[in-house]
Amino acid sequence: MSGNKVELEEGYIVVNGIKIFYKRFGKGNSHKLLALHGGPGGTHDYILPIADLASMDFDVVFYDQFGCGKSDYPKNESDYSLDYAVEEVEGVRKAFFGEGKINLFGNSWGGMLALAYAIKHQDRLKTLTSSSGLSSVPETVREMHRLISLMPDKHKKAIEEHEAKGNYDHPDYLAASNYFMRQHLLRMDEVPPEVNRMLLMTSERGTYLKMNGPSEFTIIGLIKDIDFTDQLHKIKVPTLITCGKYDEVTPEIAETIHKEIRDSKLEIFQESSHLQFWEERDQYMQVLSSFIKAHGK
Repeated sequence: MSGNKVELEEGYIVVNGIKIFYKRFGKGNSHKLLALHGGPGGTHDYILPIADLASMDFDVVFYDQFGCGKSDYPKNESDYSLDYAVEEVEGVRKAFFGEGKINLFGNSWGGMLALAYAIKHQDRLKTLTSSSGLSSVPETVREMHRLISLMPDKHKKAIEEHEAKGNYDHPDYLAASNYFMRQHLLRMDEVPPEVNRMLLMTSERGTYLKMNGPSEFTIIGLIKDIDFTDQLHKIKVPTLITCGKYDEVTPEIAETIHKEIRDSKLEIFQESSHLQFWEERDQYMQVLSSFIKAHGK
């Protein structure tokens, strides 16, 4: 045992020839965890609650992905892809943990990235956690639009009208998008500063717009056609799938992933939407730490 260190280390590493910003909590602790943020185009800031695990003997590494936060843009336009992101994960893993196996956590796009990494590199994993992850962007968009169909008429009509026109800056579209996010992204009266910091940096850097699109549910960027659901059965490592009852990446999507990965565990947080580690923080850490300690040996 290392004594459950919680100190913060931060700086830069070089992966695939570009500078990647990282934060590390609990260096030297027993359970090695690499945490992947969402977007694509977000930052590590909003998943920092996962650093709570450092006090539970976890060594937790966060990083800003290519073109995100404090990290460099990739060298080539063709690098804006899931395949490149998977190899970046592998580069970060190797930089911090060498040839050692790790526990991999990802939220949203990060959950999709974690699943894709596991399909290719599961021999380097002890456990996998997909928090509100997805394996099919088209299915996710359909589910999000099902949620939109249940919204108040004024917001539903604004999204339908302005999506059809490509008028994503219209105040009514933005208001409807904000309503959607309050219902299905984060159901908290006060938005934590770490989440606001991520949202601001996401808007400034441009990777989200390029890869995802103008909003959570208008996914018209480079990832719009990704679907590897038929590959999920290849994942054999212990896998935890979490989502919120009110999640924009709905429980139906989590169920699909759960069914495809044999012996996976599904946990639906009843008071949460997309960011369960904020909305039900203590319970989330208990579920995540217990799963990893039970299976990550």
